[in-house]
Amino acid sequence: MLHATTQSTDIFICVSGFISLLFAGFQFRKVAQISLNDSPSGTQAPLVAALGIDSARLLFIYEAIREGADSFLLAEYTICLYFLAAFGVVVFCLVSYTNGEFHPSMGGLTAVAFVAGGLTSMLCGLIGMKVAVFSNARTTIMAAGAGNPWTNSFNVAFRAGSVMGFALCGLGMLVLYALAHLFALYYSDWDVPKSGSASKLFECLAGYGLGGSSIALFGRVGGGIYTKAADVGADLAGKVVQGIPEDDPRNPATIADNVGDNVGDVAGMGSDLFGSFAEATCAALVVASNSESLLSAGGWAGLMFPVTISAAGILVCLVCSFVATTIAPVRKEKDIETVLKTQLGITTVILTVVVYFLAVMFLPDTFELTRVSGAGSISFTPIKAWGCVCAGLWSGCLIGFITEYFTSHSYTPVREVAQACETGAATNIIYGLALGYKSAILPVTLISVVVYLSFHLGDMYGVALAALGMLSNLATCLSIDVYGPICDNAGGIAQMAELPESVREKTDALDAAGNTTAAIGKGFAIGSAALVSLALTAAFVTRTSVLERGVNILNPVVFAFLLIGSMLPYWFSAMTMKSVGVAAMEMVKEVKRQFDTIPGLLEGTPGHGPPDHARCIKISTDASLREMVPPATLVMTAPIVTGMFFGVEAVVGLLAGGLVSGVQLAISASNTGGAWDNAKKFVEKGGLFIDMPKRDEVTGEVIRNVDGTPVLVSVRQRKGSECHKAAVIGDTVGDPLKDTSGPALNILMKLMAIISLVFADYFMSINNGQGYLNVPRQGV
Repeated sequence: MLHATTQSTDIFICVSGFISLLFAGFQFRKVAQISLNDSPSGTQAPLVAALGIDSARLLFIYEAIREGADSFLLAEYTICLYFLAAFGVVVFCLVSYTNGEFHPSMGGLTAVAFVAGGLTSMLCGLIGMKVAVFSNARTTIMAAGAGNPWTNSFNVAFRAGSVMGFALCGLGMLVLYALAHLFALYYSDWDVPKSGSASKLFECLAGYGLGGSSIALFGRVGGGIYTKAADVGADLAGKVVQGIPEDDPRNPATIADNVGDNVGDVAGMGSDLFGSFAEATCAALVVASNSESLLSAGGWAGLMFPVTISAAGILVCLVCSFVATTIAPVRKEKDIETVLKTQLGITTVILTVVVYFLAVMFLPDTFELTRVSGAGSISFTPIKAWGCVCAGLWSGCLIGFITEYFTSHSYTPVREVAQACETGAATNIIYGLALGYKSAILPVTLISVVVYLSFHLGDMYGVALAALGMLSNLATCLSIDVYGPICDNAGGIAQMAELPESVREKTDALDAAGNTTAAIGKGFAIGSAALVSLALTAAFVTRTSVLERGVNILNPVVFAFLLIGSMLPYWFSAMTMKSVGVAAMEMVKEVKRQFDTIPGLLEGTPGHGPPDHARCIKISTDASLREMVPPATLVMTAPIVTGMFFGVEAVVGLLAGGLVSGVQLAISASNTGGAWDNAKKFVEKGGLFIDMPKRDEVTGEVIRNVDGTPVLVSVRQRKGSECHKAAVIGDTVGDPLKDTSGPALNILMKLMAIISLVFADYFMSINNGQGYLNVPRQGV
């Protein structure tokens, strides 16, 4: 088979990226054809004509959500811009200072990549949030409209999700590739073996992943605190205390709740997965650049093989998206989860075939990879590369379906959690926690198998390829992830606009599937984060040559920081959980104050004063911006302080501990919260039956059998029942687990590793990697 050239590599990657952006624009136009009013333009859903509902109320809610999301993102991104400027200077100074000398070129290029990664991450988050807000009311309209509302509403939400999916993948890949070419102009001898320029080029490019992941941390933590402060506050003050329905228009916190779905579950999640893509690619490129035989035999095309995986993934996901919207669309409620899972299955199968041809075309027939331990090298082939990518690809798919099993109310685990509500909130919480811990067993085992297999085939380059394999169908995963918050918003709008119950039933069904697929997406994100973190750690080890002399786990410094690293996810989770609790308490008090001071608001008296939504939005905004700084500071300073004062061996212990602890805590937290959420929805849809004593219709006395035992009848539990209240409490406890602490742990694992890699040369320049405290290194 013909091998790819530099020119053909450029064409393939760039064309794939531009096609991705064009397809995102095409999907947006399809969504934009739906009109929110009764004007003659656009695709009409007879909302006003057929249902007799004033569209002014719908537009008011839509605008309130849009303005709230815009104001929060403006405030958050303003802080992020200041951070990029300030930390960019830190990156420039520390990276430039190596071996007692100042090299402004490396520091400058790394800082440029850092700022570019941060700005790209912000842009991707902004696009996703804007599209999600733009589409939520349109999904509501389609759920209330003529034709098949299942097909129409699903297609709107899925197409809107794909706008972000393809825009992020295309934009992220194009900016990364452009930076690689620009840096190659400076390191013009990158293709000369033993020059070291290739390694320097891609170490500078690692700043791109650092920038993306840094902004992701602010997006995940800040957005997560915002959305869960509003969600928990609205649930506690409304459903639990006052007994009013979810998203009831009387509840002042409902707009803030719906704003949170966009800024946390869309913008934050998009930045998170963008960071994973950037870091996995950078890790693979850094490790590959140390192979002299790959540079000489494979050239630019061989080096760029990791990027071609993402490029091919875009094209495969694009073709497969038509299966969901056109070829085999949703026609009834039972089709929703099937269609979404089919997307994951089809893209995985097709990519398995496509990656084989990519490996054969872009990689040389054989080349040598230096072992991360420094002890010799291994022979690597396209077949081995294909095996590594497929290991990550299929393990990601399996982790997704395992996550679905533990978080969907279609299966036994969640139904057991719902059944535990019979005896109150305490047993519900106990069952949910047990489910989360148990759900970590299979994913962690799979990740372990992938690490062993890919390391056996291709050392740490193989692990990086496995991470990219897990992210290869990222466009589809993002489309499915964003679909969920859009449907959640659509249901909230239907409730607040007081549309018929049939509309809310459809949006609830779409949202329930979205909760499950969001959990699947979190499973992908956590699994890929673990592999990315390990690959970045390997790149750090390669750069610092730590393993050439061996890292003894019983070395007191290494073991001490192994324990400290494993503690950091708990410290981080404690900070984010408490932040949500503090903000939620403030929200509950504000909602209670409005119920008490606005006459007729709680009772729904005609002509009552409107709830003050702006005040609730301000509470969530201020709390999230205030509370996101300490966790971010913890994550970003931990590896820098460790490397500066205790040396590179301590950093290795810190990264290993954070990875091993973080991945398991993240899986259990996310799945516990997802299970509680869908257990609540299972109760709300009437799926839970409780055996209760039968009573006489006249006297109310318990009817008994001959032996004196009561006659039992199976009673369906719905909204407002005691079981439902217990389920709501579990869901409320799980909200910050699944949408704040759990997802943000992905970034903790990745960000500590990418920071260590970017500042590796600086750490090595301090007493030969022993830190300012001059801690002795093994064999030094």
